[in-house]
Amino acid sequence: MDQVVSGMDNSIEVDQPSLKQVLSNTVEIRQLLRRQLLNLTRQLRALSKQERYLENYKLLVSIPGIGPLTGMLLLTELGDIRRFPTLDKLCSYIGLVPKMHGSAEKMVTGRLLKRGRKQLKIALVEASWTAIAKDPALMSKYDECKKRMHGNKAIIKIARKLLSRVRYVLINQQPYEIGVLE
Repeated sequence: MDQVVSGMDNSIEVDQPSLKQVLSNTVEIRQLLRRQLLNLTRQLRALSKQERYLENYKLLVSIPGIGPLTGMLLLTELGDIRRFPTLDKLCSYIGLVPKMHGSAEKMVTGRLLKRGRKQLKIALVEASWTAIAKDPALMSKYDECKKRMHGNKAIIKIARKLLSRVRYVLINQQPYEIGVLE
């Protein structure tokens, strides 16, 4: 006798009870995760509308690549941006700095340091991929960097540039202007 496992809009006929149970559990887990994601998204939207975050949130989402999740992640993880006197200190805090190896006059840069705020680092790199598609100035910088290095290393440079723009927007309380070169 065939049994049917139903998902959201589809159903699968299954003739083994154990397979039916596995599929049923998988569908339940997916639905639970979807409800949790919806709940978290609502909480995030509510948080972004609080007076403490509202103005800075609006400024951050004006930057290409920075969406609601990344914007709130930056605001909650960084706190007051003025506590970082320089971009280098901010990059170091997040972990967007390479390992340095050297002796005498020779200095070699390596991979990114493992220290820092992993979630922020990941979010900024992902945001950078979107930003280069939307901002011609960032795309130009990315293309220039890609001539000298692998694309994955070039996107780290763009992430630093994007972070610089985040810092500028928050410190100066001015919305982002697409295509402006620094």
